[in-house]
Amino acid sequence: MAEPARFPRVPFDVARYVAGVSSGRECFICRIVSGADTRHEIIYRDEAHIAFFNRFPTLSGYTLVAPLEHREQVVADFDLDEYLALQALVHRIGRAMAEVLPTERLYLMSLGSQAGNSHVHWHVAALPPGVAYRDQQFAALMADDQGYLDIPAAELARLAVALRQALEAQRE
Repeated sequence: MAEPARFPRVPFDVARYVAGVSSGRECFICRIVSGADTRHEIIYRDEAHIAFFNRFPTLSGYTLVAPLEHREQVVADFDLDEYLALQALVHRIGRAMAEVLPTERLYLMSLGSQAGNSHVHWHVAALPPGVAYRDQQFAALMADDQGYLDIPAAELARLAVALRQALEAQRE
């Protein structure tokens, strides 16, 4: 297991997930941005970006950061200023996360494809100290075998408040 058992793990139905993200339905990030999907705890939103908790987290605080506008190419769909603004938010979220959560290593990556999850988004996840090496890196982020953490809504709300406060403190 990637993270010590603070929260129980729920089996991850990979087939159902793949069918959902590759079905051609509206993009999941666009649904969050529009308010049609309210299942994700939103941590941050401004005129161009959104940050919210991953619905299937393998690590506490696992956050996705995305532009509000549907963009599909992680570099080509942004001019330099837009790209740097998005990366500045990824940096701020990472700093806040490392302040709020025990963090041995911060993982940052952009995943997705034209076949599913095509809206550009960055994954920001804090690996806690004490995780065995074999359970780090990609193993820590993959829900396939280990399932995902069943984090109660109250804990997600508490963590979101702490992250928002850490983000706000960075502005001061």
